[in-house]
Amino acid sequence: MKRSLQRHLSLTLGSAIVITGLTAAVASFALGYAEAREFQDDMLRQIAALNAAGAAARWLPEAAPQSSRNIRLKDPESRIMIIHLPGDTRPDWLAADLRRGFHTLRAGTERLRVFVLDTPAGLRTVVSQPTDVRDEIAINSALHTLIPLLLLVPLLTVLIVRIVRRELAPITRLTRSLDEQAADRPRSIADDDLPEEIAPFVRAINRLLERVNHLLGQQRRFIADAAHELRSPLTALSIQAQNISRAESLAAARDRIPPLQEGIERARQLTEQLLNLARTQAGTGVGTTVNVSLLARELIAELLPFADARKIDLGLDELVPLTIDGSPEVLRLIVKNALENSLKYTPEGGEVTLRLDADGHRAVIEVADNGPGILDAERERVFDSFYRVPGSGGDGSGLGLTIAREAAARLGGTVSLHTPPDGAGLVFRYQQVRRK
Repeated sequence: MKRSLQRHLSLTLGSAIVITGLTAAVASFALGYAEAREFQDDMLRQIAALNAAGAAARWLPEAAPQSSRNIRLKDPESRIMIIHLPGDTRPDWLAADLRRGFHTLRAGTERLRVFVLDTPAGLRTVVSQPTDVRDEIAINSALHTLIPLLLLVPLLTVLIVRIVRRELAPITRLTRSLDEQAADRPRSIADDDLPEEIAPFVRAINRLLERVNHLLGQQRRFIADAAHELRSPLTALSIQAQNISRAESLAAARDRIPPLQEGIERARQLTEQLLNLARTQAGTGVGTTVNVSLLARELIAELLPFADARKIDLGLDELVPLTIDGSPEVLRLIVKNALENSLKYTPEGGEVTLRLDADGHRAVIEVADNGPGILDAERERVFDSFYRVPGSGGDGSGLGLTIAREAAARLGGTVSLHTPPDGAGLVFRYQQVRRK
C-alpha cells in the first residue's frame, strides 16, 4: 500500500500537536498546582501576621470571642483555624517546641498545613488548614488552566488537516492537468502559482515533456520518411514484377529477373537499416566489457571480400589495444556502418583504414578513407535520417550515420566527421571515455 503524503503530514503534525499540547497541559497543571499551594502558604502567612498585629478582628466572626479555642474565618469552606499561645488551649497535635515557619502535621486521621509565627512580645500565633482542602483548591485552580489547552488541541488538529489539504491542492490540480493532456502531444505545465518546493519538480516534468515531444516529433518524422523511402523500392518491385509477367518468352523473363533481385536486395537492406535504427533508439543491448581489438579484426575479416571485389585496400591500424564498457552489438553496429559507408563511397583502388587509439582516458576509433569526402557544410546534415549528399550517387538509404550517432549516444560516446591531415578523403571518429 502506497503512503499518502497528505495523510502522513496530517498524522505527523496532528500527533506532534497532541503530544506537545499534552506535555504543555501537564506542565501547566503542575505549575498551576504549585503556584496555588504557594498562594495558600502565603495566605496562611498573611493571616498569622495580621492576627499578630492585632488585626484579627476583621477575619473573625463578630459573635466569636477572640479568646475562643477554635477561631475560624467567616468562610467555612477554607477551614482555617487560628490559635494564640499562650491563651488558647494547645491541641495535642501541636508540639510545644515546634519551631517557627511552615509544617505539615497529622491531627488524628487528618493532615494539617501549619504556619507558626512568634512575636517579639513572646506570643505565638498558629494558623492551620487541612491539606485536603488545600489540595482541592489547588487542583481546581490548576484544572482551570487546562481548559484553554484542552480546547485548543483538537481545534489545532482540525486546522492542521485543513491546512495540509489546502496546501497540497496544487498537486491534485497538476495531476488533473496531466491526465487531461493528449498522449501524443503533451504540453508544459504552468508553474506560476505553485509553491517553491513543488516548482522545481514541475519544471523537471516540463523538461521531460519537452524531451518526450522532441522524441515524438522524431518518431513522426522517421515514420513519414520511412514510409516515403519504402514506397519507392516497393513501387519499383511492383513494376519489375509486372514486366516479368508480361515477358513474351522464358528468356525475356530471365533477363528481367536480375533487376528484380537487385530491387529486393535494396528493400532488404533498407528494412534492415530501419530495424537497426529502431533497436538502437530503443536502447537494447546488455552492457559489458568490449574487446575492441578483437571486434575490429572480426569486422575486417567480414568486409574483406567486399573490399577485394572493389580493389580497395582495407586494413587495421591498432596503435594501442582497446577495451571499453558498453554493448558489443551496439559498438559493432557503429563501426560496421562507418566501414560500409567508406567502402561504398571510396573509388576502386582506394584505401580504407580502421584505426584504434587512445587519447588519455578516452578511447578513439577512426575509419579513414581517401574517397571524395564531405563538405564542411554537409557534415552535420548527413547525420539526419534519409539524408544523402547531393551528387553522391550510390544506393544508400541515408540511415548509416544516423544509426551510428544514435548508437553512440546509447554508449555515452560521440561520433564526428573530420578531414584527414593530407586533406583528401574523410575520417569518421568515435570517442568514448574509458573507466580506470
